[in-house]
Parts: sequence; structure tokens; C-alpha cells
Amino acid sequence: MSVEFWNRRDMLKLASAAAAFAAGASGASAASAQSVKWSAGTDAPKLKAPANATDCHHHIYDAKYPVDPKATLRPADALVDDYRAFQRRIGTTRNVLVQPSTYGTDNRCHLDALAAFGPTARMVAVVNDSVSTEELKRLHALGVRGIRFNLAQAGATTPEMIEPLSKRINDLGWHIQINAPAAKIMEVMPILERVPSPIVFDHLAHIPQPEGVNHPLYAKVRALMDRGRTWVKLSGAYADTKVGPPTYADSSAVARAYAKAAPERCVWGSDWPHPTEQTKQLPDDAVLFDLLTDWVPDEKARRRVLVENPATLYDFPRAG
Repeated sequence: MSVEFWNRRDMLKLASAAAAFAAGASGASAASAQSVKWSAGTDAPKLKAPANATDCHHHIYDAKYPVDPKATLRPADALVDDYRAFQRRIGTTRNVLVQPSTYGTDNRCHLDALAAFGPTARMVAVVNDSVSTEELKRLHALGVRGIRFNLAQAGATTPEMIEPLSKRINDLGWHIQINAPAAKIMEVMPILERVPSPIVFDHLAHIPQPEGVNHPLYAKVRALMDRGRTWVKLSGAYADTKVGPPTYADSSAVARAYAKAAPERCVWGSDWPHPTEQTKQLPDDAVLFDLLTDWVPDEKARRRVLVENPATLYDFPRAG
């Protein structure tokens, strides 16, 4: 009877293979330094993304799809493969596509991208009050879990559509997503305070600076969050900052306040490919991701923001 002895190199190879298998099985993805379209810098973030970490806010742009004639924001191509490069750099593995104003209510670009990404992706669509119940059910089957009201500029949706559409999508378990400047959000707040469906605010709810948490809008949003039906995206640090990178200290103070008060009501988003910033200075996505160590310093709470909350909000599988 012969006995085979394993040397140290064999054991290390076996251990390495087992670790790689375990990481793949749990949905983990190691970040790596690389150049990504529409993103400054090349370094990977210092923060290691947990398994099933979710980017809850990004867009796809593709010139083969028609642009809404009313659209004022018309970025260049940012394709599915470009976003996959972003994921490899940051280390996230789940993603939520958000229909931008560029395409109005024509959701084909993002629905096609949703199909390309597969079960690790969800989508927030844009519809108006003429949408049929059959179409809403079709969108649900494809992976849509919310509808967006982009009131930052004149577009496909209006404040008058918020309440009736909220009632219609509530039975599907969807939410309404709001992107608007502070003054517009304050204007529609009476509507938001009575809608039946959950609410998600884009980009820290666009709390103005330098007032920050002292602005009346912050208290209004926090009150909605405290009722357990409203979420805020810890995203768009550059949207309302007066300080700028790398700390975005003013926006960071708002993000920290949300995360400290209601970590169970916060999710994170990249806003790649940063459509509002493409004519300015592109942000470094590794720097933006690393802001989470300041915004949500507790590792357990950070995992909640990156993994557990998105699973609840966007109906991702809980395994992992």
C-alpha cells in the first residue's frame, strides 16, 4: 500500500482553488485596478465589497436607441460591457439599471441591458399615466421593480402622475423613485406624504448646501424614512456639494446623518456613467466607493446598505 504525501505547494494550490470556488459560489468579486470609461482614475477602491454588493443606481446609453425629443441630457455611449468593466474595478456584482430622462418612456435600451445582465440585475423604469396594467405586469416579469419620476427638468413625467401611478404599482410591490431639486421635492411633499407605495429618493434627496441637515427638506425626508416606507440613495456626492472631491465633506455630512439615523433605509449607487458630470470633471469611482467607510463606518451596517437593503428593495435573492 502506497501513501502519497502532499507538499506545501500542492496544499497552497488546493487552498487557493477552494477559496476561489467559495468566492464564486457566494457571488463575491475581487476588485482590480483598471481604466473604466467615464470614470477618472484606475485604482481599485480600498474598501472590499462584500459578496452580492449592489450598485443601486446606474445608467446605460446606446446611440442605436432613439432619444426623447424633449431630452436635454444626451450623453455619449456607455454600454453594458463598459459597465461590466466598472464592476470589475469596484467589486460589486449586483446592479440596478435606472431609466434616464434621455429616453423618456421608451425603456427598450435598459430592458435590453437588463436581459444582458441577467438575474443579477433589476431595473427602475419610466412610464406615464397611459401605461396599461398588462405592460406593468410585463415589466415586472422582466425584472422591473420601480418607476422613476425625474422632475429635475421637463420630461416624460409630471407631479400629477405621482399619486395615481403610485396606487397602481403598489400591488406589484414596486416603489416610486424621485429625482428632483430640493424646491421641487418640497413642492410635491404633500403628495409624497400620502402615496401608498414605498418611496426612494435619488442622490441624498438633493439636500442643498451649505445648509445640509439644517435645511427643512432633510427633516421632511427623515420623517418619511422614520415611517418605514422611504429609502435614500447614498449616491451623487457631487450633485449638490460646494466642497468637492475627494472628501465631498458637505455631502458626506448629509450621507452620514442618514446612515446613522436609519441604516436600514439606505442603499448605495454609483450614478455611473455620471451623466451630469461628463462635461465637467469626471469623478473617481474608487474614491466615491471608499466614501462608504466614512458614511457607514460600521462594517455590519455597511453590509446592510450594500447587500441586505437592496435585496429587500429590489427583490434580489437572499442567499449569500
